[in-house]
Amino acid sequence: MVSDVSAPMPRFPGGFLWGVSTSAHQIEGAVDARERSVWDVFTQEPGRVKDGSTAAVACDHYHRYREDVALLSGLGVDAYRFSVSWPRVDSPGGLDFYDRLVDELCAAGVRPVPTLFHWDLPVRLDWLDRDTAHRFAAYVSAVAARLGDRVTKWITLNEPAEHTLLGHALGAHAPGRRLLFDALPVAHHQLLAHGLAVRALRAAGAADIGIANSHGPTWPASAAPEDTAAAEFYDVLLNRLFADPLLLGEYPEGIAELMPGDVDADLQVIAEPLDWYGVNYYAPTRVGAPRQRESEFGGVPIPAELPFSLRQIEGHPVTDFGWPVVPEGLTELLTAFRGRYGDRLPPVVITENGCSYEGVDDQERIAYLDGHIRALHRAIEAGVDVRGYFVWSLLDNFEWAEGYARRFGLVHVDHATQRRTPKASYGWFRDVLRAQR
Repeated sequence: MVSDVSAPMPRFPGGFLWGVSTSAHQIEGAVDARERSVWDVFTQEPGRVKDGSTAAVACDHYHRYREDVALLSGLGVDAYRFSVSWPRVDSPGGLDFYDRLVDELCAAGVRPVPTLFHWDLPVRLDWLDRDTAHRFAAYVSAVAARLGDRVTKWITLNEPAEHTLLGHALGAHAPGRRLLFDALPVAHHQLLAHGLAVRALRAAGAADIGIANSHGPTWPASAAPEDTAAAEFYDVLLNRLFADPLLLGEYPEGIAELMPGDVDADLQVIAEPLDWYGVNYYAPTRVGAPRQRESEFGGVPIPAELPFSLRQIEGHPVTDFGWPVVPEGLTELLTAFRGRYGDRLPPVVITENGCSYEGVDDQERIAYLDGHIRALHRAIEAGVDVRGYFVWSLLDNFEWAEGYARRFGLVHVDHATQRRTPKASYGWFRDVLRAQR
């Protein structure tokens, strides 16, 4: 569906939260002022990052946060979703930085919305170890004790599905393991960490807690039984494996017996009630039966021994990353979630949505965001309780294994000089927000 950016944007409900998102490892830099993370180790291994870069400096947000908060203020967003670096908090004075950042945001009238884990695990810890979940809860308690007087909206984890799949099953992200299905304990321990973190936040007085899970429609490559079966399996792995335990208190059929520990007891912790459910949406996935040899999709090798293969989605434009642009997939996803989970689905917040395009006059990004915001409104009209929308991302940043080759920002960053230049999409989004007031 092609978006008509000249048409008036529909009005969203009163109190709707508009924001932008970033993450610590991708923008902060200042690695010498914190402990090491698994991503620091990963990026120093030859061949792990496509352009050979690291996030040692990134956007130097650690030193330039006041400039970046001024950009947020000029944009007119209600809220800023950032992440707290666990390795930085583990370092002397590490929480002082987030104290300063939160104070600056509050002074600018921008609501701070911290994510407590966005993939940068301290290098001394391991998600295969159950104790990491309990260590996470202790870290969350320390952050809440320091920032909870000014922070009211919290996110526990970002995209545990991708951290499990890309980092531990396929080896494309840190810590670079290729465990395939032996990575399932990583999923369980992250979910347990989430539940323990919710309890820790509640104990600290928090009353507005969510998670940021990535989801997208799964489309079978054809109507053939082998393709539909493969698509159903993939949908369990990437959607239901991380939503069912949170919202229903149970794993999809056949999964619980693969998980470690006393799963029934853990599920009672994992299913701690949420105040809202965060969805990161980028695109649907077309899935078919497995192929006889290893393939590649989006730069990620897909082993032949997996019971599915990923296929290209044709008939849609693609971003510079090669991802299909399918705004209607967001409407499809949200209405399907409402149908699947019913009253167990709390209010939804889109915690990430964005695209990679080059250039400062980024008309393609404007069209992308315009189409997705309209698709989100159609989901609201269809009865889905959506309370907010965050663009990924404020700044061009370190895009994980892609290095600096992908630009998702509303603001262009010259990584040699650290000069910030608002793009055309920054001005467009500012005008959209002004019209919603």
